[in-house]
Amino acid sequence: MSPDHTSARPGHLPARPDHTSAPVLEALAEHRAKNRVGFTPPGHKQARGADPAVREVLGDAVFHGDVLASGGLDDRRTRGRVLERAERLMADAVHAEHTFFSTCGSSLSVKAAMLAIAGPRTKLLIGRDAHKSVVSGLVLSGIEPVWVEPRWDDHRHLAHAPSAEDFAAAFAAHPDAKGALVTSPTPYGSCADLRGIAAVCHRHGRPLVVDEAWGAHLPFHPGLPSWAMDAGADICVTSIHKMGSGLEQGSVFHLQGDLVDPAVLENRADLLGTTSPSVLIYAGLDGWRRQMALHGRELMGRTLELAARVRAEIEGMDGLHVNDRADFCGPGLAADLDPLPVVIEVDGLGTSGYRAADWLRRTHALDAHLADHRRISTQLTHADDGETTGLLLTALRDLVRAAEDGDLSPAPPVEVPTGRDLRMEQAVLPRDAFFGPTEDVPLCEAVGRVAAEMVTPYPPGIPAVLPGERLTEPVLCYLRSGVVAGMNLPDATDSELATVRVVSGDASAS
Repeated sequence: MSPDHTSARPGHLPARPDHTSAPVLEALAEHRAKNRVGFTPPGHKQARGADPAVREVLGDAVFHGDVLASGGLDDRRTRGRVLERAERLMADAVHAEHTFFSTCGSSLSVKAAMLAIAGPRTKLLIGRDAHKSVVSGLVLSGIEPVWVEPRWDDHRHLAHAPSAEDFAAAFAAHPDAKGALVTSPTPYGSCADLRGIAAVCHRHGRPLVVDEAWGAHLPFHPGLPSWAMDAGADICVTSIHKMGSGLEQGSVFHLQGDLVDPAVLENRADLLGTTSPSVLIYAGLDGWRRQMALHGRELMGRTLELAARVRAEIEGMDGLHVNDRADFCGPGLAADLDPLPVVIEVDGLGTSGYRAADWLRRTHALDAHLADHRRISTQLTHADDGETTGLLLTALRDLVRAAEDGDLSPAPPVEVPTGRDLRMEQAVLPRDAFFGPTEDVPLCEAVGRVAAEMVTPYPPGIPAVLPGERLTEPVLCYLRSGVVAGMNLPDATDSELATVRVVSGDASAS
């Protein structure tokens, strides 16, 4: 169990799997009960060697749970099958055929999924609203992206996932594509027509990968949008740390059907993953599965009721509007909506999401999940209750009063292009642009040049500029005005965007 995954061995759980069991947690308890003494990594040796100040802040329990996966939690040949049993229980809980744990986040998992169905110089259909981890996968792999345009709402300046018809048109134009990848839910909670997209892919005999990083909770209540495995997807990537109760970096990817060989998927994950996986993260994944298998419907039902009350309260506050199905769903928009990301428009207060988020953190020690030029998102999970949402509602009421009293200075405008103007020509493969010769040019000289870097407003982490795209004035004006207004561009070489990294020698400015 030293690599991040065990092999996909044949066999099944018993007819009635015991979801009261948590194999990783039970193995950790046994490890402690036997007082095992390790002459192996990790070097802190069950907290004894850790710095006292670190122990004071973190507590010794963190170090006690930080053991080797093989030669610690399990024996050196993993004969206890601890991780394998935990993965099989997870698969059963969410109706998948195979499940793999990852301690490197969904950023690794989605790359492994991409590499399992496509390779260098082969085509993959991808919704252009993909996370930066997908673009990183393109850079590493040399896969040729065929971008499928999202459904863009020019009124609300928001992208929703492409439709089944959009993917059908892309397959018609590129019948040699190896498969498709779509993001659903988006960080704003809007969901794709996964059943329709899966049906399109399967008519072509191709697999569908769903980046469902924000959908860990979806399998556990019928009042939530359908999750990827139930909708017919072949591979689904889920971040348990986002909407579940796993630790940061805890991710799983699931597989079903016969279009992707589980051994190939595991091999690609092994290529990218660590040989020193965190048992702490495994334990978080295992415990969350048990929690949701036993109590998920009750927990999610309560959370849905709480979200409905919170949404109604916020909607009644002057100057605030909570985006709901009427805003996000319908012809040309999203197919469904997850109500737990409570997305709040604040432009009615005469401010931006950036300033509202900063004000909430500064004055109320409250962190919003994401902020853009007109919105903040305050995601709810099963961990929330009347106390936490009470703090949120009080902070938002105070925000409204601060705006009325003139305590929020007007926000600088962000020059948001139309959906059409956001799109740029993919002139060079992302890999070739990223690894080729580059130079940094002033922003005023970048129009018409080919980008050699990602430029990503974060969060939510959807790149506005990809390596290999030919830069246009509307996109550069959007990003520069966004920086002035408070946008965060952490992956740009120059986060203030005074300069842009471009492909050397491509001076074909238009």
